[in-house]
Amino acid sequence: MLKKLVVLNTLLAIVMILSIGSVSAQRETSTGVAIDRDIALLRRDLRTEKKKIIAMNIPLTETEATKFWVIYDQYTEEMAKTNDEFFGIIKDYAANQKTLTDEQASSMVKRWADAQVKHLQVRVKYIPLFEKVIPGKKAALFFQIDRRLQALLDIQVASEIPLVLQ
Repeated sequence: MLKKLVVLNTLLAIVMILSIGSVSAQRETSTGVAIDRDIALLRRDLRTEKKKIIAMNIPLTETEATKFWVIYDQYTEEMAKTNDEFFGIIKDYAANQKTLTDEQASSMVKRWADAQVKHLQVRVKYIPLFEKVIPGKKAALFFQIDRRLQALLDIQVASEIPLVLQ
């Protein structure tokens, strides 16, 4: 039953993300306002859906839930900060994609890599915090679901960003 819920909810998340993407993919990437709006909508919708998916797929006792959601909210807040940095790089690229110099491209790649490292550092920081409030298998399930949903977002964002022009 749990596997079916995970699959169903993951598919719903994919459909949601792709439906947002199909609308925004029609827009010119150079319009910063459209990109800001699309990213904000995508992130807000994913955060809302993510919490629902996690709640539906991780069987928490009342005691576990009370402690888990406090840690989850802190985790989400920290992850949002690293995501802000990442999406700032995307906005910078979108604003400069047609005139991007080699130096700018190199700088963006380094900033992107740094943002990815920070993202991973937050995840690693929270593993023991989650394991203090829920059993190891439930914590592992949480991180599996969290990573899959992040991968969906990564795919959606990557599919909408044009490759660097030569």
